Amino acid sequence: EDCLNLNVWVPANSAGAPVFVWIHGGALLKGSSKEPMYDGARLAQQGIIVVSINYRMGVLGYLAHPGLSAESADGVSGNYGLLDQIAALRWIRNNIAQFGGDPDNITIFGQSAGAGSVQSLCASPLSRDLISQAISMSGGGLSDMRPGIMLDTAIVAGKNLMDHFEKATLEDMRALSFDELTKMSGDYAAATNKRIWWSPVVDNYVLTGTFTTVARAGEIADIPYMIGFTANDLIDMTKPVTDFCALRAEKSSKPVYAYLFARQLPGDSSGAFHSADLWYVFNSFRHSWRPFTDGDKELSNKIVDYWTNFAKHGNPNGLGEQTWTPYTSQLPKFMVLD
Repeated sequence: EDCLNLNVWVPANSAGAPVFVWIHGGALLKGSSKEPMYDGARLAQQGIIVVSINYRMGVLGYLAHPGLSAESADGVSGNYGLLDQIAALRWIRNNIAQFGGDPDNITIFGQSAGAGSVQSLCASPLSRDLISQAISMSGGGLSDMRPGIMLDTAIVAGKNLMDHFEKATLEDMRALSFDELTKMSGDYAAATNKRIWWSPVVDNYVLTGTFTTVARAGEIADIPYMIGFTANDLIDMTKPVTDFCALRAEKSSKPVYAYLFARQLPGDSSGAFHSADLWYVFNSFRHSWRPFTDGDKELSNKIVDYWTNFAKHGNPNGLGEQTWTPYTSQLPKFMVLD
């Protein structure tokens, strides 16, 4: 659990700088902000303060249990990983001025499960007012395919897990190591054929609903959004993204910008796979074996400009020529990044 730290990249002239907050992916089970791909130096060169955060994952991040709820002042349990992210946002809001940053201009961005976390933060009443812009990469949009996990359901699942191994008290549970807890999760699934989904729960405290239901109610952060995916992603995300864009256009005057990352990466036939865009967003080609070309470097520079302009102005075009238009029902366009 000793993972609650963050990294800060500060530009040479940071006075009043906008703030980028990176939330890594990994299915809420693995990953870290220390991965070389997530080097914030290039983004910081654009006059942005970049902060990457860590948070608890898996059983330590999302275990709900009646004993844990009973000791909580709010009567809830299970959203520890998301609460870590909210705590990081609050820390940034309270302290980033010491680095020269503007606490009133914080953009969160994340990919895959990190994109899901971005959406949860935009939906949570504890955090949505801390966010000025949000970018959801390969993990966002509206969908009813996976309904939210209710707190009572999550508590039953967590209790069943601990009861299976005769861990009846919090003292018993807290005596377990991370490796033991992780092994128990796998062994329990194998023995019972019941998999526990380690993910945020709807507890009417951290979350009042899924991102989809909260967005449809018009209760997510009313801010500019950027949302997209890669051409050969894990699934086709066109409908979730277009549904979200259309909903935002209906409910808000704030823009939403949609994109498709279509560059077929050099080196093999994997294409524009899930996570392929990360080297371009962070301009971190030196951490990859792939034979990137001058065209890839040019595309990365363009993406860096779009992302940092969005953090500065809520508009990927910045103050220049408006080549990337917001998605609307009348103009339902994606920016193709290739």
